[in-house]
Amino acid sequence: MSGLDAARAFVLVIDACGIGALPDAAAYGDEGTNTLAHLAEAVGGLELPTLQRLGLGAILPLRGVAPVQEHAVIGRLHPLGPGKDSIGGHWELMGVVLEAPLPVYPHGFPPALVARLERAMGREVICNRPDDGLSAIEEFGADHLQSGALILYTSQDSVLQLAAHVERVPVGELYEACARAREAMSGPDAVGRVIARPFEGREGAFKRTEGRRDFALAPPWRSYLQELQDAGVPVHGVGKVHDLFAGVGISDSHPGATNARALQSVAELAASASGPRLVFANLIETDQVYGHRKDAAGFHRALREIDAALGGLLDGLRAGDLLVVTADHGVDPTHPGTDHTREHVPLLAVTGEMAHGRRLRGGFRHDGPMADVGATVLRWLTGRGASDPDLPGDSFLAS
Repeated sequence: MSGLDAARAFVLVIDACGIGALPDAAAYGDEGTNTLAHLAEAVGGLELPTLQRLGLGAILPLRGVAPVQEHAVIGRLHPLGPGKDSIGGHWELMGVVLEAPLPVYPHGFPPALVARLERAMGREVICNRPDDGLSAIEEFGADHLQSGALILYTSQDSVLQLAAHVERVPVGELYEACARAREAMSGPDAVGRVIARPFEGREGAFKRTEGRRDFALAPPWRSYLQELQDAGVPVHGVGKVHDLFAGVGISDSHPGATNARALQSVAELAASASGPRLVFANLIETDQVYGHRKDAAGFHRALREIDAALGGLLDGLRAGDLLVVTADHGVDPTHPGTDHTREHVPLLAVTGEMAHGRRLRGGFRHDGPMADVGATVLRWLTGRGASDPDLPGDSFLAS
């Protein structure tokens, strides 16, 4: 590292790119899952030259991805706490570990809770079942347009989602309803996220807008993001990162409703940012658009687009830069159902000097907890460990 003043860190979370079932996956009904390996088989081999260069195929065998490892740190990371959703996955990367799983409603919300929500929001709801979202608006969109009732749905994860057509319920009103629902979902019913899902179009051709907004619980413990801020290091959240942390520990938020927009935000920050800072980005489409819909071809296409953008980011890394590519959970396209899967996540990490072959030729392997990402970023940007002794994780670049 060429001085802390020149240090920057980029953490890119490719949503839902799990890489093999965790030891306790059977308890979640996810035994034998492996999102990337099964995706590779489903599409006849992955075409990801940049990720191959970083060593993705050396983590474990992946059809189409050669086991090359030149200059990167590679491995598999695991959560320390329960769950398999985006909020838990992102929190774990920054050292926030839940002691107990957040509440889930795999059969829909009970009548008494629905009545509480309707009172809080001042609106009735329809649907109220687990659904992939797009199916919910296709089936209930016409009813919603006629009645004005919000489309309520959930999944196996700790989420409450509310969808509304922008012409029937203006986006601001939907956000207000979600904010009230967030307040109502408290105590034992405190789901991880209440998600606003505005959509548009006509019956038979409904489509979501880019106005999604997540109303998340605030992290219950201190994170590496707050450690960075306390050290004077700005934290830039791209995409839904700000919402997942309820803004706690995030200095600035940048657009990322699509992968293209998120990658553009990252590129702009990489081109303009100087001085120590963290850019923490979520790339959502592998999960939201393709993963839950079991669209293997679309998933692969999204990965290829990310791969191409990563090539440009790698080429532009400065000596004091650290790039970490990882995920938050899985969504195995061959697994029954449309929900997330309880999996390891990949670790691909490279410094600017590694990327340009100036040090650590050959790289090394590191397997450990997801919190090691936050610990590594903190030490890279500040030269020290956490002031909070309870924060889990160790830097994989400490030496």
